[in-house]
Amino acid sequence: MATAQVSFQNFLSIPTVDFGVRPRKSCGPTRAAQSRTGSPNWKSSIRSTLGDQSRQKPTVDVDRLVDFMYDDLRHVFDEQGIDRTAYDEEVRFRDPITKYDGISGYMLNIALLREFFRPEIILHWVKKTGPYEITTRWTAVMKFILLPWKPELVLTGTSIMGINPKTGKFCSHVDLWDSLQNNDYFSLEALWDVFKQLRFYETPELESPKYQILKRTANYEVRKYAPFVVVERNGHQISAGFNRVGSCSDAKQEDTMSIREMEGGIGAVLKFSGDPTEDMAQQKAKELRCSLKKDGLNPINGCLLARYNDSGRTWSFVMRNEVLIWLEEFSI
Repeated sequence: MATAQVSFQNFLSIPTVDFGVRPRKSCGPTRAAQSRTGSPNWKSSIRSTLGDQSRQKPTVDVDRLVDFMYDDLRHVFDEQGIDRTAYDEEVRFRDPITKYDGISGYMLNIALLREFFRPEIILHWVKKTGPYEITTRWTAVMKFILLPWKPELVLTGTSIMGINPKTGKFCSHVDLWDSLQNNDYFSLEALWDVFKQLRFYETPELESPKYQILKRTANYEVRKYAPFVVVERNGHQISAGFNRVGSCSDAKQEDTMSIREMEGGIGAVLKFSGDPTEDMAQQKAKELRCSLKKDGLNPINGCLLARYNDSGRTWSFVMRNEVLIWLEEFSI
């Protein structure tokens, strides 16, 4: 009896081998936020804010706030929650589809996300990026529990945190998503980006390679893979990420099976549906490679095709497939 498994194919150039806010004078948006949003409404505010800051002698220990954020943000979606006293009563929050003024709205937004999306946050780094500014980089993985299939939503990006020089508290919070060209509020592009992730994929519960999502763009994800096991038949990889070897329907009696551990690494992944033919896989790999080069990344030769479903038992339009291309180097 066959054991459910993710099936991989290895394409190497490309013969196939099986492998199974409202601006205000005291605290406005920052230069980093403006460079991503491109909104003319923010430009005068940014110039005014930066000018004000340059004339003021810094009186806030921003380095201490950096350390504070590393600790506090770990609790943003758990029962403990963030330290409300670190924020001004009139703190302003804005992301591409949400906007709140005041600490009550700010805390309400966090509570709604926790209730309906069960978010998990990975904090990659926190940096001082201005006299009264801190920037954080994060990955958010959420499940929308109101839909029966509980689709997974992934967002990555940065948060620009403005600091009120009079109080030493955070007075603004602007989120910028990596998947968008337009990060202004209200962004229809952002709404569509979320809607696309609500679609249904048939993903069986099976053991597969473990990874952490470092960045998600409109076209692909960059993932950091932990070491994983591959199963080889006659020297060719046929499956990955399993503690045991499942039987293969196309295996022959004379086939030689072996197990090898791969080091893992950082790779870019494009997800798609359908019954993946070799031509489809090659086309998706070409699309992914073009996107990576356009974004200035360095993909290595070859790619992997991950197939999560049995084509004989799953409708093609809900099948989950992924093309993976390893990257020479990547930093966030």
